[in-house]
Amino acid sequence: MSDAKHLKRMQAIKEKQDQKIAAADQERGVTILLAGPGKGKSSSAFGMLARSLGHGHKVAVVQFLKGSMSTGEELFFTAHENVDWFAMGDGFTWETQDKEQDIASAQKAWAKAEQLLADDQYQLVILDEVTYMFKFQYLQLEPTLKALKNRPEKMNVVLTGRGPTQELIDAVDTYSLILDEKHAFKAGVKAQAGIEW
Repeated sequence: MSDAKHLKRMQAIKEKQDQKIAAADQERGVTILLAGPGKGKSSSAFGMLARSLGHGHKVAVVQFLKGSMSTGEELFFTAHENVDWFAMGDGFTWETQDKEQDIASAQKAWAKAEQLLADDQYQLVILDEVTYMFKFQYLQLEPTLKALKNRPEKMNVVLTGRGPTQELIDAVDTYSLILDEKHAFKAGVKAQAGIEW
């Protein structure tokens, strides 16, 4: 492609992008759902957490499954004064094998999440692995949708996990499906600190 054609193409792309930017005139918090069978849902959410901290924001994390063991992200982020972290799960359901305990833990975690979603001091709240709670029917979806709708106007919320309902997908502003095309674990490589937790 000649320099002149390249320049013309880039100018056309820039014009379209400028139009999209000009059309986006709302200033409000957004809801983001990161779901699917692939690796990187929580990691992406924690990347946004790091960005928020870079801008001096106050953030909170509620983990619905993790809690029985420390993770690298918890060890790192809880050292920051603007982070409130609540690891309230008992581990994966196939590990606990106690449905009543899992339901009680989910309800306790949701009570904390609901409190955070109503608190305007937070610019970002992450509900890590919350979709499992709806999938396993440990929590009802409706209170979550209501809390998301009624949260402070500038609050951003990220939800992660597998198997989201269509109702949840429809309710959020941004939905990213993380796929599992290839994974080292399936080839027999052990999970390791710094990569999986």
